Amino acid sequence: MDTLADLLDLAASAGVLLSAPSTWRQLAIAAAAFIVALLTGHFLQQRLQPMVSPGGVTGLGRIAMRTGMLALIPLLWWLTLLAASAWLRRRGHPTDVMHLVVILVGAFALIRMGVFVLRHSFSPGSKLKAWEWSLTVTIWGLVALHILGLLPVVIEVLEEYALTLGNTRISLYMITSFVLSIALLSLIALWLTNGIQALLRRADSLDESFKLVLSKLARFLLLTLAVVVAMVTAGIDLTALAVFGGALGVGLGLGLQRIVSNFVSGIVLAFEESVRPGDVVSVGDSFGVVRGLHARYVEVRDRDGRDILIPNETLLTAEIVNWSHGDRNVRFRLPVQISYQNDPEAAMTIMEQAARATARVLADPPPAARLMGFGDSGINLELRLWVNDPENGVNNVRSDTYVRIWHAFRAAGISIPYPQRDVRLIPANAAPAASPSAGKKGSRSKSGGGQTPDLPADSQD
Repeated sequence: MDTLADLLDLAASAGVLLSAPSTWRQLAIAAAAFIVALLTGHFLQQRLQPMVSPGGVTGLGRIAMRTGMLALIPLLWWLTLLAASAWLRRRGHPTDVMHLVVILVGAFALIRMGVFVLRHSFSPGSKLKAWEWSLTVTIWGLVALHILGLLPVVIEVLEEYALTLGNTRISLYMITSFVLSIALLSLIALWLTNGIQALLRRADSLDESFKLVLSKLARFLLLTLAVVVAMVTAGIDLTALAVFGGALGVGLGLGLQRIVSNFVSGIVLAFEESVRPGDVVSVGDSFGVVRGLHARYVEVRDRDGRDILIPNETLLTAEIVNWSHGDRNVRFRLPVQISYQNDPEAAMTIMEQAARATARVLADPPPAARLMGFGDSGINLELRLWVNDPENGVNNVRSDTYVRIWHAFRAAGISIPYPQRDVRLIPANAAPAASPSAGKKGSRSKSGGGQTPDLPADSQD
């Protein structure tokens, strides 16, 4: 009943206010001031747009100009209302309505600029951009209700609509307060997290993995604190969430087990620094440079320009090869085969010279060629060389070295053998020749009758 009486009193007061001729005069002046501000604002925005376009003003100056342009029309309206209010006072006319309009328009201009600065502090293309106007109108609506004295009445109306669950009473005001509080506090938490990340990026004394751990923990703690504070602000009893917390624990143990495992694994990886941004890793068939460590996965960019997302749990449980962990020097082997008619020592000298002439091959440790054995077709050699920048690729160094060896071998007359097979076709009606070495191991060819006769010793491959 008290709420209904307050609403009736407010309606009566509004009726009396609207019946006064001075009220309509002030509203007409406020509307005229809005039209003037709208036309002037559009004109100035067209003139200032080239300055904030790419290639114009940069840095903080561009942010300040864009902020002013977004709130240019409300600011011009506010200044026009101030001038009109002063003119009415000097002529002895009432300015009570004009005073309220000035406060409301000034609050809207400040909130509009504040929300833009908050959104830009995340990133120029953040998801908050889509909610910028909604957030501005919501905050301004609450401020307007407070200025007009209607906020207590709205709160009482929302409190009357409630749902009782056991000993817990959940009202519409509690839900609305929680949603608004969690939205505002989450934005503040994310804004603080970005500020902490910016400070950590400038801290050259800290390792990249440690910076990542601190930023993740700060983000998690601030968001958790935002949820708790929003619940307390909305009047939610935290002890009533004990059952919900137990159900959530069971859900984490069953349905969210892999997600939690990846999250914890990401923190472990960041603390132990086994994988860091910039490392070259091989996980199964994936090979590339680590671009970033995230809460659930590690981003690896391969040589084809693809971003491979490897779950953090995989890096802890599977065997991985970190080519740049600790010592960044990496050795790889180039097998080469030469003919038996060539000198292996001369070939090894040429191979070492070709490696030393290849870009990115280290002089210390020096390239080394070794004779690994004697094969069926030639002498097996192996060239071993080192690089210290595996993130730039190893196959390109391998290819350049092979090309240099090929040209050097051709210039020196060294041949690279290849397997050869001599195939003899025996007619089906040809009688097999007697061989004194019958029963010994020799080459065989199939005849038309399905038999496999032994070949003479002097005709074997």
